[in-house]
Amino acid sequence: MDEQDPNEDLIETVFRNGTVTTVGILLAFSLGFITHWAANPIPWQTYHLVAVLPILAGIALQMRALSLLLDTKSLQRRVYERANRIFIAGLVFTACGVGMAILLDFFDIATRSALPGAG
Repeated sequence: MDEQDPNEDLIETVFRNGTVTTVGILLAFSLGFITHWAANPIPWQTYHLVAVLPILAGIALQMRALSLLLDTKSLQRRVYERANRIFIAGLVFTACGVGMAILLDFFDIATRSALPGAG
C-alpha cells in the first residue's frame, strides 16, 4: 500500500548537504553552550534542571536529526522533512533551555549582589 518508488520525489544532494552543515554547526553551538555553562563558577542547584533538561533533550533531538540526514535515505523528501521537523523541535527545546539558563544565572547573580556585604 505504501510502496513508493524511492526515485520519486527526491531532494537535491547539494540542498541536503547545506542542511547537514547547518544542523552540524548549530549542534556544535548547543554542545558548546552546555559545556561552557557546566564550567560556570556559579554552583549548580537542583532548580537548574529546569534549564538543563530541555537543553539536553534539544541536543538529543538535534543529534537524531543529524543522524537521519547523514543516511542516504534522507534524499527522499519524506525522510528529509522528518529530519527537519526533529531538528526544529530540538532547536526550540535548546533555545528554551538556554533562555531559562540565562534567566536563572541572572537572578542568581542579582540575588547575590543584593545581599548586604556581598560585594
